[in-house]
Amino acid sequence: MKTDFEDVAERQDPCKLQDAKARFSELERLASEAGSQRVMVNGKEKAVILSAEDYRRLCGEPKGDVLVQRLAEAELIDVEFGQPKTRGPVRDVAL
Repeated sequence: MKTDFEDVAERQDPCKLQDAKARFSELERLASEAGSQRVMVNGKEKAVILSAEDYRRLCGEPKGDVLVQRLAEAELIDVEFGQPKTRGPVRDVAL
């Protein structure tokens, strides 16, 4: 039998912050099973609880490949990448 909290959450109605705090593990489970869960504070929607899978789908996995791909696609023909020569202190080494 569903609790009132589960019934509201599965209908995608926002829940109040105090209910979300009191039943966070239940809210997390519902986010995984039924989709994102919205949280209201003072009558305004302020937060959304997502499953980790939904978050990754929306934001993508952070990878260095994206930077490499963007640089490869960019028109950087006129840009020269150079490494400035620096001279640091040198010490004598006995060989």
